[in-house]
Amino acid sequence: MKKHRFDLFSFLAGGLFTALAVVYLVAALNGLSVNGRIVMPIAFIVLGAAGLAGAVAAMSRRGRGPDA
Repeated sequence: MKKHRFDLFSFLAGGLFTALAVVYLVAALNGLSVNGRIVMPIAFIVLGAAGLAGAVAAMSRRGRGPDA
C-alpha cells in the first residue's frame, strides 16, 4: 500500500467520534444519561479547532506563512 500524508483533521475527528461513542456506551450500560446540550457544542468546538490546526499544518507544509 502506498504511504500518504498524515491527515490531522481526520485523525482528530475520528478520535472525537470514538470518544463520544464510548461515553454514550458507558452511560447506557450504567443506566445514566448524557446531556447533549453540553456534548454537542464541545464536539463542534473540537472539530473547529481540528480544522484550524489542519489548515495551519497544510500552510506550513507548503512553506507559506499566514501573510502570504
